[in-house]
Amino acid sequence: MQVRDALKKAFPVILLTVVVAICVSLLTAVGGITLPRIEAMERERILGMLSDMFPDMTRYSLEEEIYTIYKDEDAIGYAFIAVGRGYGGDVNILVGLEDEATVKGITIISHTETPGLGSKIAEDLFTDQFASADIDDVALTRDGGRIDAVTGATVSARAVADAVRSTAREKIDLIRGD
Repeated sequence: MQVRDALKKAFPVILLTVVVAICVSLLTAVGGITLPRIEAMERERILGMLSDMFPDMTRYSLEEEIYTIYKDEDAIGYAFIAVGRGYGGDVNILVGLEDEATVKGITIISHTETPGLGSKIAEDLFTDQFASADIDDVALTRDGGRIDAVTGATVSARAVADAVRSTAREKIDLIRGD
């Protein structure tokens, strides 16, 4: 009788453990099946952004997280992903460089900023300010740079400018081989 009572009490725990194990196994299997497709879609999305930023691009190579952009056999620029810490979380930015000193442009890949305020960092009015900027000038005007902040979203705007500048400096050192 005591064994039966013990089994009765343990049955819900055992059943729940089995159900959780099955669910975890299924989620792992589905993740393994869908992950390559998700990664391929992300690569295509980045390729589209690179094509928009570098219209003359005929191909690219990716090494050490730096895209080298080519027109035929000539390198015409570089690109990389920078991550800034905005007000609402991470801001992922595709940064294009014309050369080792000049920003070609930026595209906000993803962000979790406040809709209507911080989300304005993804609009052309803000991102267009980075085009043809010297890397050392990529900072908010109140911080001595040439980028005007988005009204009501200074934290988000500063996160983008700081991420672009600091990551560009790091990537340029890699490009130069320093």
